[in-house]
Amino acid sequence: MKTIRAAVGVLQQKDGKILIAKRQKGQLMAGFWELPGGKIEADETPKNAAIRELREELGIEVEALSLHKTMQQKYQNRIVELHIFNIEKYQNQPAGIEGQTIAWSSINALKNYQLLPTMKAFIASITLPKKYWITPSKNHQSPEWMAKFEQKLRQNIRLIQLRSKTLLDECFIKELSRKCQQHSVKLLLNTPDKTFTQTYVDGFHLTTSELLKLSHRPCSDDKFLGASAHNLNDAKYAEKIGADFVVISPVQLTKTHPNAIPIGWENAHQVANSLNIPVYFLGGMGEKDLAKTIKLGAQGIAGVSAF
Repeated sequence: MKTIRAAVGVLQQKDGKILIAKRQKGQLMAGFWELPGGKIEADETPKNAAIRELREELGIEVEALSLHKTMQQKYQNRIVELHIFNIEKYQNQPAGIEGQTIAWSSINALKNYQLLPTMKAFIASITLPKKYWITPSKNHQSPEWMAKFEQKLRQNIRLIQLRSKTLLDECFIKELSRKCQQHSVKLLLNTPDKTFTQTYVDGFHLTTSELLKLSHRPCSDDKFLGASAHNLNDAKYAEKIGADFVVISPVQLTKTHPNAIPIGWENAHQVANSLNIPVYFLGGMGEKDLAKTIKLGAQGIAGVSAF
């Protein structure tokens, strides 16, 4: 199967709106919206291709850019290897130089456009934060547990997994959700009684055993869906059923699971670069590991006591 290499750019305004372009008649998947960019020539680096394509398509001169993510998308008769760059500084006002329609859209409004398949994973990667806090799984509602939860809300944590191995009172969950909303924090539910219809949370997290029992995405697209994985096969299956992100673990030795065999940095790196959706590293993580995880292609780190 033929592989086409392409480079695209993320142009973002101060208000958070992102520039998208509509594929023209005669192109593969005409009418779909995508990030601006195009094919990488045989003698080009992805970075140089992004600079050239954005000059040709939008009339801008890129002065600073950095790689956001590389992903692959399989179509019926080809594979597209997509290099996505954050455009950090440029000159001139973007315009549809080649006759294409362009638009500035907020992240939330992107759902109103007919987007290329790679766009869903891209949206998740810019929406999700670098840290994913997992609550202690016992002693919910105790003063110590609640103090820890309140502390995280004040520490600029933007994504929390409410984890419990036993049933939790619905009123208690709703109260935590209310607190999270007040701090602009997303709360994902990981409890034995989740039905994936709870409207008062922002999404759900699947254990590996729950994941492998599913054949399709169990919740609506307006909710986040995370999944735990312990190897590349698990992670790929999570992507297949429609998970928005994966947590791979344990990357390193961890005090909470001392008998668990770490998969190591190299295997974690392979997972992060084999998936289009974001991947968090879990297990023995700390603030000092955040930069390394991002350099290896991960979204960031997850943990109970990692930060």
